[in-house]
Amino acid sequence: MAYDVTGRLHEIFDEQQVSEKFRKREFVLEVQDGQYPEHIKFQMVQDKTSLIDPFKMGDEVKVTFNLRGRGFNKNGQMLYFTNLEAWKIEPASAGGNAGGYGGGQQQQAAPRPAAQNQNPTLRAQPAAPIASDDDNDLPF
Repeated sequence: MAYDVTGRLHEIFDEQQVSEKFRKREFVLEVQDGQYPEHIKFQMVQDKTSLIDPFKMGDEVKVTFNLRGRGFNKNGQMLYFTNLEAWKIEPASAGGNAGGYGGGQQQQAAPRPAAQNQNPTLRAQPAAPIASDDDNDLPF
């Protein structure tokens, strides 16, 4: 699932060599969602860890990412985790934002499926409802 979100780089962490064959790097994006900002952590893996190098904290960026989830068995109990895996980072606006973060008109952050750029919510929405009261004429 591909999504994108626009926000301000709040924190950038160093690359971590997790195992001999796996490395990752994390960063936090501050996203305006209503009255209070959200701080959302993303990760980049393998050859994508350098994507954030051209940027610095405070920069407005657009992050394209995949939603990843995995389960694992630990001592007989299934545990699950979710990652936001960034694979593309670009400046928030091609023409530049003269006002910067907090100045001028601020872009509303809205993760959404890349193919459906009109979804204004922070969660993926189903393509269509299965049934609604409007199209259901059954008495129960």
